[in-house]
Amino acid sequence: ELGWISKVYVNRPAVVRHTEEIKKWKTLKGNWQAAWLLKAVTCIDLTTLSGDDTPSNVQRLCFKAKHPIREDLLKALDMHDKGITVGAVCVYPARVSDAVNTLKAAGCNIPVASVAAGFPSGQTPLETKLAEIRLAVEYGAREIDIVISRSLVLTGQWESLYEEIRLCRAACGEAHMKTILATGELGSLANVYKASMIAMMAGSDFIKTSTGKEVENATFPVGTVMMRAIKEYYWQTGYKVVGFKPAGGIRTAKEAITWLMLVKEELGVEWLTPELFRLGASSLLGDIEQQIFYHVTGTYARQHELAMA
Repeated sequence: ELGWISKVYVNRPAVVRHTEEIKKWKTLKGNWQAAWLLKAVTCIDLTTLSGDDTPSNVQRLCFKAKHPIREDLLKALDMHDKGITVGAVCVYPARVSDAVNTLKAAGCNIPVASVAAGFPSGQTPLETKLAEIRLAVEYGAREIDIVISRSLVLTGQWESLYEEIRLCRAACGEAHMKTILATGELGSLANVYKASMIAMMAGSDFIKTSTGKEVENATFPVGTVMMRAIKEYYWQTGYKVVGFKPAGGIRTAKEAITWLMLVKEELGVEWLTPELFRLGASSLLGDIEQQIFYHVTGTYARQHELAMA
């Protein structure tokens, strides 16, 4: 429905002012902070997307996904029996089988997510993108993070963008599809809003900010615009199951809590679940565990005291 996006205007200064106010919100302390951090852990897509990924480091990542926080720390918080794991493990298609087999051997039901569709640039033919998606699903991925062709946004080819995402959605089959907009390369917040709407119209289960490979990744203004698009889509359709995933450059516990608070502010508590909110990160979990260690012990952990994140 192109009428929804034909006259979109985003007041960038107002959005920026709003997000600057969010950064000034009081920092949570004590048990409140620990509770929000454990919530953040359950929403993390624990990710490795390196050219030197091997079966062994994917196996280590899967172990960390199942045991994201040290057991003694969880016992101190009386959370050791709550089944706290990360939301998903995210890898390249070639490493999906390694992750699936490792998690299955560990008796763990954490879903494996795979980037696909010409990640990260999107500059591959559509036929290749669809074949990559189907292979990732065949290997066992239950979630697929596709990336859009930015050129279609920059040249205003909205119907072509819709068709591309629709075909990717069909190729995913039963797997959940997260659509990466690569917002740092879309030129304007208005384009971010329009691309968000098109992605949802085409059947995306999630809309995601970035690949993590752009110069500018997840920012609060971009996140605000995307969440307001989700809200508008819900108002227009009554369809309330489109999730949001900021990704790229989220490294600290403080940033994770701010994202959670922003989601609560813009979309409501209903979205603060792994089914509707994810944090794409590779190093974030290490800082969260460090902060929980400090909360429990009163000191910061030395490097060898915490397992890899």
